Amino acid sequence: MLIVRKIGRGRRWLKSPLLAVTSETQRSSRNKSHASLCKKSPSANVSTPTAKRITTMFAQLARRAVRPAATAAARRQFADAAPAAGLMKLNFNLPQETLYDAVNVKSVVVPGATGEYEVTADHVPIVAEMKAGMLTINHEDGEEEKYFVAGGFSLTHEGSTTDIVCPEAVKLDDIDAAAVTKNFEAAKAKAASAEAGSIEAAEAMIEVETNKAMGNALGLAMA
Repeated sequence: MLIVRKIGRGRRWLKSPLLAVTSETQRSSRNKSHASLCKKSPSANVSTPTAKRITTMFAQLARRAVRPAATAAARRQFADAAPAAGLMKLNFNLPQETLYDAVNVKSVVVPGATGEYEVTADHVPIVAEMKAGMLTINHEDGEEEKYFVAGGFSLTHEGSTTDIVCPEAVKLDDIDAAAVTKNFEAAKAKAASAEAGSIEAAEAMIEVETNKAMGNALGLAMA
Protein backbone atom coordinates (compact mmCIF):
# COMPACT_ATOMS: atom_id res chain seq x y z
CA MET A 1 0.00 0.00 0.00
CA LEU A 2 1.41 3.42 -0.96
CA ILE A 3 0.79 6.21 1.50
CA VAL A 4 1.88 9.76 0.73
CA ARG A 5 1.69 12.52 3.33
CA LYS A 6 1.53 16.22 2.54
CA ILE A 7 3.59 18.17 5.05
CA GLY A 8 2.68 21.77 5.71
CA ARG A 9 -0.66 23.42 6.39
CA GLY A 10 -3.18 20.62 6.66
CA ARG A 11 -2.50 16.96 6.02
CA ARG A 12 -3.69 14.83 3.16
CA TRP A 13 -3.36 11.12 2.76
CA LEU A 14 -3.41 9.36 -0.58
CA LYS A 15 -3.90 5.62 -0.63
CA SER A 16 -3.53 3.33 -3.62
CA PRO A 17 -6.01 0.45 -3.87
CA LEU A 18 -4.89 -2.75 -2.19
CA LEU A 19 -6.11 -5.70 -4.22
CA ALA A 20 -7.25 -8.55 -1.98
CA VAL A 21 -6.56 -12.15 -2.97
CA THR A 22 -9.93 -13.78 -3.01
CA SER A 23 -8.80 -17.39 -3.15
CA GLU A 24 -7.29 -19.09 -0.09
CA THR A 25 -5.60 -21.54 -2.46
CA GLN A 26 -3.93 -18.72 -4.42
CA ARG A 27 -2.78 -17.15 -1.18
CA SER A 28 -1.30 -20.38 0.13
CA SER A 29 0.39 -21.17 -3.17
CA ARG A 30 1.97 -17.73 -3.41
CA ASN A 31 3.25 -17.89 0.18
CA LYS A 32 4.84 -21.29 -0.47
CA SER A 33 6.48 -20.02 -3.65
CA HIS A 34 7.82 -16.96 -1.85
CA ALA A 35 9.24 -19.08 0.96
CA SER A 36 10.90 -21.38 -1.55
CA LEU A 37 12.49 -18.46 -3.39
CA CYS A 38 13.78 -16.97 -0.14
CA LYS A 39 15.52 -20.22 0.74
CA LYS A 40 17.18 -20.52 -2.66
CA SER A 41 18.07 -16.89 -3.31
CA PRO A 42 21.47 -15.65 -2.02
CA SER A 43 20.00 -12.17 -1.69
CA ALA A 44 17.65 -13.37 1.05
CA ASN A 45 20.46 -12.95 3.58
CA VAL A 46 21.43 -9.44 2.45
CA SER A 47 20.84 -6.82 5.14
CA THR A 48 19.23 -3.56 4.08
CA PRO A 49 18.57 -0.35 6.03
CA THR A 50 14.98 0.52 6.89
CA ALA A 51 13.02 3.06 4.85
CA LYS A 52 13.16 5.50 7.77
CA ARG A 53 16.94 5.12 8.00
CA ILE A 54 17.32 5.68 4.25
CA THR A 55 15.22 8.85 4.41
CA THR A 56 17.27 10.12 7.35
CA MET A 57 20.51 9.38 5.50
CA PHE A 58 19.39 11.28 2.39
CA ALA A 59 18.58 14.33 4.50
CA GLN A 60 21.85 14.18 6.43
CA LEU A 61 23.94 13.78 3.28
CA ALA A 62 22.26 16.73 1.60
CA ARG A 63 22.81 18.97 4.63
CA ARG A 64 26.44 17.86 4.96
CA ALA A 65 27.31 19.36 1.57
CA VAL A 66 25.77 22.79 2.25
CA ARG A 67 28.07 25.77 2.71
CA PRO A 68 28.08 27.01 6.35
CA ALA A 69 26.88 30.49 5.30
CA ALA A 70 23.63 29.17 3.78
CA THR A 71 20.54 29.72 5.95
CA ALA A 72 16.94 28.56 5.91
CA ALA A 73 15.75 32.16 5.84
CA ALA A 74 17.55 32.74 2.56
CA ARG A 75 15.70 29.81 1.00
CA ARG A 76 12.20 30.66 2.20
CA GLN A 77 9.63 31.99 -0.27
CA PHE A 78 6.25 33.56 0.45
CA ALA A 79 2.80 33.26 -1.07
CA ASP A 80 1.78 35.28 -4.14
CA ALA A 81 -1.68 36.36 -5.30
CA ALA A 82 -3.98 34.17 -7.40
CA PRO A 83 -2.16 32.79 -10.48
CA ALA A 84 -2.51 34.49 -13.83
CA ALA A 85 -3.17 32.53 -17.01
CA GLY A 86 -0.33 30.15 -17.79
CA LEU A 87 0.90 29.97 -14.20
CA MET A 88 0.57 27.27 -11.56
CA LYS A 89 0.61 27.23 -7.75
CA LEU A 90 3.49 25.49 -6.00
CA ASN A 91 3.60 24.19 -2.42
CA PHE A 92 7.08 23.01 -1.45
CA ASN A 93 7.37 21.48 2.03
CA LEU A 94 10.11 19.97 4.19
CA PRO A 95 9.53 18.43 7.63
CA GLN A 96 11.01 21.49 9.34
CA GLU A 97 9.80 24.33 7.11
CA THR A 98 7.72 25.46 4.13
CA LEU A 99 9.76 26.82 1.22
CA TYR A 100 6.82 27.69 -1.05
CA ASP A 101 3.25 28.29 0.08
CA ALA A 102 0.86 28.60 -2.90
CA VAL A 103 3.46 30.56 -4.89
CA ASN A 104 2.73 31.30 -8.55
CA VAL A 105 5.37 29.84 -10.87
CA LYS A 106 5.61 29.04 -14.57
CA SER A 107 6.67 25.40 -14.25
CA VAL A 108 8.53 22.84 -12.15
CA VAL A 109 10.94 20.22 -13.52
CA VAL A 110 10.66 17.15 -11.28
CA PRO A 111 13.36 14.44 -10.90
CA GLY A 112 10.92 11.55 -11.07
CA ALA A 113 12.12 8.09 -10.07
CA THR A 114 11.16 6.83 -13.53
CA GLY A 115 12.36 9.91 -15.39
CA GLU A 116 12.47 13.70 -15.27
CA TYR A 117 9.29 15.56 -16.27
CA GLU A 118 7.98 19.13 -16.30
CA VAL A 119 4.77 20.29 -14.64
CA THR A 120 3.03 23.38 -16.08
CA ALA A 121 -0.37 25.03 -15.67
CA ASP A 122 -3.29 22.67 -16.39
CA HIS A 123 -1.07 19.59 -16.15
CA VAL A 124 -2.97 16.34 -15.69
CA PRO A 125 -3.07 15.10 -12.08
CA ILE A 126 -0.11 12.87 -11.28
CA VAL A 127 1.58 11.41 -8.20
CA ALA A 128 5.26 10.56 -8.62
CA GLU A 129 8.04 9.40 -6.38
CA MET A 130 11.16 11.54 -6.73
CA LYS A 131 14.72 10.28 -6.81
CA ALA A 132 17.65 12.20 -5.33
CA GLY A 133 18.39 14.86 -7.92
CA MET A 134 17.80 18.39 -9.12
CA LEU A 135 14.38 20.04 -8.97
CA THR A 136 14.08 23.21 -11.08
CA ILE A 137 11.49 25.93 -10.47
CA ASN A 138 10.91 28.26 -13.44
CA HIS A 139 9.51 31.69 -12.59
CA GLU A 140 7.38 33.97 -14.75
CA ASP A 141 10.26 36.44 -15.20
CA GLY A 142 12.53 33.70 -16.60
CA GLU A 143 14.49 33.09 -13.40
CA GLU A 144 15.43 29.47 -12.68
CA GLU A 145 15.71 28.29 -9.09
CA LYS A 146 17.42 24.95 -8.63
CA TYR A 147 17.24 22.70 -5.56
CA PHE A 148 18.86 19.37 -4.82
CA VAL A 149 16.15 17.17 -3.30
CA ALA A 150 16.84 13.98 -1.35
CA GLY A 151 13.90 12.01 -2.77
CA GLY A 152 10.28 12.53 -1.75
CA PHE A 153 7.04 12.88 -3.71
CA SER A 154 5.44 15.27 -6.20
CA LEU A 155 1.63 15.50 -6.26
CA THR A 156 -0.06 17.46 -9.04
CA HIS A 157 -3.78 18.17 -8.53
CA GLU A 158 -6.55 19.53 -10.70
CA GLY A 159 -6.59 23.30 -10.74
CA SER A 160 -2.88 23.77 -11.55
CA THR A 161 -1.59 23.09 -8.05
CA THR A 162 1.46 20.95 -7.28
CA ASP A 163 2.75 19.82 -3.88
CA ILE A 164 6.41 18.89 -3.45
CA VAL A 165 7.16 16.95 -0.26
CA CYS A 166 10.67 15.78 0.57
CA PRO A 167 12.90 15.02 3.60
CA GLU A 168 15.48 17.65 2.65
CA ALA A 169 16.16 20.21 -0.09
CA VAL A 170 19.07 22.61 -0.53
CA LYS A 171 19.62 25.30 -3.12
CA LEU A 172 22.14 24.22 -5.71
CA ASP A 173 24.06 27.47 -5.19
CA ASP A 174 24.47 26.58 -1.50
CA ILE A 175 26.16 23.22 -2.16
CA ASP A 176 29.94 23.11 -1.72
CA ALA A 177 31.39 21.26 -4.74
CA ALA A 178 34.61 20.46 -2.85
CA ALA A 179 32.62 18.90 0.03
CA VAL A 180 30.60 16.80 -2.42
CA THR A 181 33.76 15.47 -4.08
CA LYS A 182 35.37 14.71 -0.71
CA ASN A 183 32.26 12.97 0.63
CA PHE A 184 31.91 10.98 -2.61
CA GLU A 185 35.47 9.63 -2.38
CA ALA A 186 35.04 8.80 1.32
CA ALA A 187 31.78 6.96 0.57
CA LYS A 188 33.45 4.90 -2.17
CA ALA A 189 36.22 3.89 0.22
CA LYS A 190 33.66 2.93 2.86
CA ALA A 191 31.71 0.85 0.33
CA ALA A 192 34.87 -0.95 -0.80
CA SER A 193 35.84 -1.91 2.75
CA ALA A 194 32.36 -2.92 3.97
CA GLU A 195 31.36 -6.56 4.19
CA ALA A 196 29.31 -7.63 1.18
CA GLY A 197 25.60 -7.86 1.96
CA SER A 198 25.86 -5.95 5.22
CA ILE A 199 23.86 -2.90 6.30
CA GLU A 200 27.12 -0.96 6.30
CA ALA A 201 27.65 -1.81 2.63
CA ALA A 202 24.10 -0.80 1.73
CA GLU A 203 24.39 2.50 3.58
CA ALA A 204 27.76 3.21 1.98
CA MET A 205 26.22 2.74 -1.47
CA ILE A 206 23.42 5.17 -0.55
CA GLU A 207 26.12 7.71 0.32
CA VAL A 208 27.91 7.03 -2.96
CA GLU A 209 24.76 7.45 -5.07
CA THR A 210 23.53 10.54 -3.20
CA ASN A 211 26.85 12.36 -3.48
CA LYS A 212 27.10 11.30 -7.11
CA ALA A 213 23.64 12.77 -7.78
CA MET A 214 24.68 16.04 -6.10
CA GLY A 215 27.87 16.11 -8.14
CA ASN A 216 25.99 15.49 -11.37
CA ALA A 217 23.58 18.31 -10.50
CA LEU A 218 26.60 20.60 -10.06
CA GLY A 219 28.11 19.44 -13.37
CA LEU A 220 31.03 17.63 -11.71
CA ALA A 221 32.68 14.57 -13.21
CA MET A 222 31.83 11.79 -10.75
CA ALA A 223 33.43 8.40 -11.39
